[in-house]
Amino acid sequence: MKQVNPDISIIVPIYNAENYIKKCIDSLIHQTKQELEFILVNDGSTDHTEEILLEYKDKRIKYFKNKNQGIGKTRNFGISKATGKYLMFVDSDDFLEKDACEVLYKKALQEDSDLVICDFYKLYENGTLEEIHQMDFQPTTLIETPRLLHKMHLAPWNKIYKTTLIKENKIQFVENLKYEDAPFVVEAFLKAKKIAKVNNCLNYYFIRGNSETTVRDRKCFDILKIVDKIRKSLKHHPELTNDLNQLTVRIITNYTIQQRVQKDIQIGMDFIEEAFSYLEKEVPDYKKKKYYQERGFARWIIERSKTLSKLYCKLYHRFHTK
Repeated sequence: MKQVNPDISIIVPIYNAENYIKKCIDSLIHQTKQELEFILVNDGSTDHTEEILLEYKDKRIKYFKNKNQGIGKTRNFGISKATGKYLMFVDSDDFLEKDACEVLYKKALQEDSDLVICDFYKLYENGTLEEIHQMDFQPTTLIETPRLLHKMHLAPWNKIYKTTLIKENKIQFVENLKYEDAPFVVEAFLKAKKIAKVNNCLNYYFIRGNSETTVRDRKCFDILKIVDKIRKSLKHHPELTNDLNQLTVRIITNYTIQQRVQKDIQIGMDFIEEAFSYLEKEVPDYKKKKYYQERGFARWIIERSKTLSKLYCKLYHRFHTK
């Protein structure tokens, strides 16, 4: 009998996730849609993660254990092992609504989409749950709707991607840099012949106080390299320039203000200096209000100023960090 490929391959990069991985995997194997495969890639965990994973006997699980290589290489490895018609990424501390795969796959077939996006929840460590509803749109492309660049969350996980879109275009995650996912998503947006959206919150994005996305150290400088990769990948598309500039300002401003929680405040000051130099070079009119129109007046005043950004971060660091 000819083996039928699963409809969706769900790739889960895993590193030291013993406190979260069970809830994640349980949400996958209990999906209402059954035609799935789960590619679980243990990226050299040193805790009890592997013991938990080996307890699962679901035949749809493909388990791989590698030496620690980082999340970019781990996701790329997962892509290489995927056989499904669509790809999906789930982080090891996140989980899905029970019908997430069914809803996304149905939308993909209905619209013949290369990429489908959903809304999501932010789940904080203290139990607070926040619904994140992004811009609604009819099936489109990035060229037709450039606002997708700065209106959609550029994480890989609240989406499914046609496998041929990723593999035939050789779209991969950046390796050996932090914030590796944004260029992957931007390139997928660019190459997708049709992008669709379902207005349901289907993914629970868990935010830990000491996670990779919240801890600030010297790796914060990687975001400038990531933004540069995105800008270079879109340099032949002048019709996207205005929205690309909006994205550039949004990302860099977000990370300048986040230096308030930098472990070493001098690193934060150095980052703010370099970040504003980058903005002055790449988006010379960045101080115009159009880039900060959704920020509120007080934030707009602070975030467009290098001096005020530094002062704000120093004061916050002094009074809120130990």
